[in-house]
Amino acid sequence: MLDGVMLLWFVLTAAALLFVAVDIRTTPESAVLKWGFVLLTAYTGVIGAFLYVLGCREPLPGLHERYVAARWRQTLGSTMHCVAGDGVGILAGAVLSSVFGLAGLVEVVVEYILGFAFGWTIFQALFMRDMAGGSYLRALRSTFVAELLSMNLLMAGMVPTVMALKSRIPFAADPANPRFWFVMSMGLLVGFIFAYPMNWWLVAYHLKHGMMTVRPAAAAAGAHAGMDAAAPHASMSMGSGEPPWPSIPVMTLLSFLALVVGVAIAFLLRAT
Repeated sequence: MLDGVMLLWFVLTAAALLFVAVDIRTTPESAVLKWGFVLLTAYTGVIGAFLYVLGCREPLPGLHERYVAARWRQTLGSTMHCVAGDGVGILAGAVLSSVFGLAGLVEVVVEYILGFAFGWTIFQALFMRDMAGGSYLRALRSTFVAELLSMNLLMAGMVPTVMALKSRIPFAADPANPRFWFVMSMGLLVGFIFAYPMNWWLVAYHLKHGMMTVRPAAAAAGAHAGMDAAAPHASMSMGSGEPPWPSIPVMTLLSFLALVVGVAIAFLLRAT
């Protein structure tokens, strides 16, 4: 039964991934977010493709700016960007942990470190450095807190899901077995759901970018108002506006509390 479900999942994921990879080329979105949706679809299959169509794909020519301006779509782009980047490091950590026989809390730490490192230094700071005036160091500083808070919630949802499934599905800890990748997909999907509310708060207080629109210069000149073409426009809005409530230290504490609770639940589920 499980093998049949997984076969269907992987077949649908392949079809969804092909659709998104081809279709998104004509969507007036930033390159890094395009890659983000491709990665998200690789992780979450038809769900990722559905989120792309519903949240980013331009419904009619010239409407992308207004279409993605909705807060929930801005948050979708922010959360997707987090999960796509962090997911690469998390998957690398899970594979390395299996190869070197790491398990339990050590495996969680390895996945956290690699996930945060890749998401922060590559997907956030490096790929989005233009939003910080082209300075990589400034991009590192400006994205650290947002990446940390989002990563904590992602792991809070992913870790108990993965541990619970691995303890109940034979061979799910072996990267050479399709069950491993199915379990990791389910974990990242749940992690996405957990990270969404935190990203809503981050976007609401301009601590993190959301969806964007990038058009050729000629097209951008006639585009509608909103989060329009250029990355510098997005950078000016980040970190501006009213002071966050709750404050950043409070949200940081809450994010670590959620992470600790998630890990504790994971070990309880593994023991039962």
